[in-house]
Amino acid sequence: MLVAALALAAAQAFAQAPPPQVQPGSGTRPVYEAELLRLSEVIGALAFLRDLCGAADADEWPERMRQLIAAEGPERAPRLAGAYNRGYGGFALTYRTCTPSAEVAMARYLDEGDRLSRLIATRYGG
Repeated sequence: MLVAALALAAAQAFAQAPPPQVQPGSGTRPVYEAELLRLSEVIGALAFLRDLCGAADADEWPERMRQLIAAEGPERAPRLAGAYNRGYGGFALTYRTCTPSAEVAMARYLDEGDRLSRLIATRYGG
C-alpha cells in the first residue's frame, strides 16, 4: 500500500525533527498541537484497524506512536497518548472483525494521516 508507506515515512520524518517554536520545559503548547493530537488519534485508529484487518504493517503503528511521543517529550505525552487511545478505542468498540466498512475507514484514515503528517512536517518542521 503506497499510501501507508507514505504516511509512515512522513510520520517518521516528523518524529525525527526537533519540535519547532517551543522551548523545552516551557510548558507552552506548540502551535501545531491540534494537528498533532488529531494525528495521534488517527495513528490509534490505524493501529487497531491495521491489526484487525491483518495488514503486514500492523505492528508498525504503535511503534510510530511511541516515536512521536518520544520526539515530543514527556510534557505532551499524556495528551498524545490520550488521543491515540481515543482513536484506538473508538474502533475497538465498533469492530470485532475486518468488514468492508472497516476497510473503508482504514483507507480514509491512511489518507488523513498522510495529509496531517505532511502538513505538520512542511508547515511547522522548520
